[in-house]
Amino acid sequence: MPDLELQGVSPLSFNCEGGLILNRSTFIMQPGQALELENFEPDVGGGYKRMLGFRPFVNQIVPETNTAGEAVLLSTQFNNFVLAARGEKIFSSASSEVSQGVASTTAMTGSGILNMDSTDGFSSSGTVQINSEIFTYTGKTALTLTGVTRATSSTTAAAHAVDDVVSETWTVRDTGRTSAARYNFERYNFDGNEKIIVVDQTNAPTIFNTSLAATDVSNSAVAGAKHIAAFKNHMFYSGMSATPQEIVFSEPFDEDAFVSGQGAGSIKVDDTIVGLRAFRGDLFIFCENRIFKLGGSSLSDFAIVPVTRNIGCVNGFTILEFAGDLVFLGPDGLRTVAGTARIGDVELGTISTNVQQLFRDNLTNAEAFVSLVIPDKTQYRIFFSKEGQAQTSSLGAICVMKGQAFEFSTMKGIRPACADTVVEAGDVVAIHGGFDGFIYRQERSNTFDGALINAKYRSPDLSMGDPGVRKHMQRVNINYAPESTLDADLFVRYDYESSNSIRPAPYPLDSTNVAGTYGSSTYGNAVYGGPSQPIVRKAVEGSGFAVALRVEDGATATAPYTLKGFQLEFQVGARR
Repeated sequence: MPDLELQGVSPLSFNCEGGLILNRSTFIMQPGQALELENFEPDVGGGYKRMLGFRPFVNQIVPETNTAGEAVLLSTQFNNFVLAARGEKIFSSASSEVSQGVASTTAMTGSGILNMDSTDGFSSSGTVQINSEIFTYTGKTALTLTGVTRATSSTTAAAHAVDDVVSETWTVRDTGRTSAARYNFERYNFDGNEKIIVVDQTNAPTIFNTSLAATDVSNSAVAGAKHIAAFKNHMFYSGMSATPQEIVFSEPFDEDAFVSGQGAGSIKVDDTIVGLRAFRGDLFIFCENRIFKLGGSSLSDFAIVPVTRNIGCVNGFTILEFAGDLVFLGPDGLRTVAGTARIGDVELGTISTNVQQLFRDNLTNAEAFVSLVIPDKTQYRIFFSKEGQAQTSSLGAICVMKGQAFEFSTMKGIRPACADTVVEAGDVVAIHGGFDGFIYRQERSNTFDGALINAKYRSPDLSMGDPGVRKHMQRVNINYAPESTLDADLFVRYDYESSNSIRPAPYPLDSTNVAGTYGSSTYGNAVYGGPSQPIVRKAVEGSGFAVALRVEDGATATAPYTLKGFQLEFQVGARR
């Protein structure tokens, strides 16, 4: 390999790491950090990965109960059922994916078979939908629906690919939920039977067993609860409109029994409660301006102590356990409640300093914000959902823990009304309910429900250690990890993108060196035996005292790819 120094060419190499940085001068930023990182996510495997999108988790819209403008107020899974609430009702459905493709010409007239990943949650007979085609069936096994007839209900037979969604029609499970708002819920098992309890800020808390039979909690003292938590075998309720500072807890092992002499009781704090979360042997009580924790194991020794009287939580739906801590949205951004090495001690920390401007710009009207975690990516997502905002312009933030540091990026184009994450046999299912009435699954598409994912990366302005010396750019080498062919462009910009600086045309990112995967790659568009992390060398033009790199995609729907690092080759010119 020729010696670059002997040719008068100097290299600058850097890994893509550090995430989005909005609180430092470009002069002191590390080369691998980003000034712009939209719809890319810091990857625990290294680099910045173009994020996946979302698609319907259930093909049928959750039925409206009054108006078509009703948002989904609950979206979760329980006992293999998909649970959703909209308007005055709670519904269930079942969802799986096709494990063997279906050709449009395959005949199914009463004896057909649909192969699926699982039939758990599906009725023994009934109706399902794949894309826009409706099927009926008369039986099922663990992995198939049998006795299938296709193209029913005046639909047309179509081709369906592996991993296309198969879903059941919605079944009403509870009605009459007047003026329900966004739901909180808790899964628990007090008596050997799995249950889920939901609260909607207005009506009586409702318990569902594994058959989804609904039972209301009878005690009027907890009607209209906003928050729910199972702790030390008691059920804790708070957020009742008449008593916003009070927590009511049930008798042990009975979520619907409240006799004080049998272990039930109530506790008050001196601030309005916005959320409850059990964590490391304590129940944390988040308020508007303060945080408390409840210790002990029963009525006889329950005791509240303050964690802080100076910091509160802006939105209780942002409180989630993430990377071994509790994360919540405070008035100054994301914070953690972290257990320390000392027993009973708690440490509060802020983790979003690098992107403080992002939170400062979006914290107004935070009531509708939604969050979820994606455990296999060590990732926390917060969506800045706001009333009346278009989905295409809705923003959010991604937080990834890498080692002992947190890295951030932004999202644009996802606007959930509610969300949840369930891990089933190692499969992470991150779902959200939309303002349009559908339930969606994230991490399952190369588009945002058909809309292109516009992803952007911008490096700092790189002066190579001396902003007073002109650099004549020769080449940019890009190291990336693709999952398929690419459709992205590299932009080279000079002198802090001054209008007086040269602006070379974009350089298409080369995909001819992408390794082909047998059975999924298109002949002629991939290289058999090619590198899985190619280094693409781009001869570039232009010069300046500082140079920045941009990568943008979104012209077509493509699979994710990871930007691993760059090498800039340049010749040193004259001093300014």
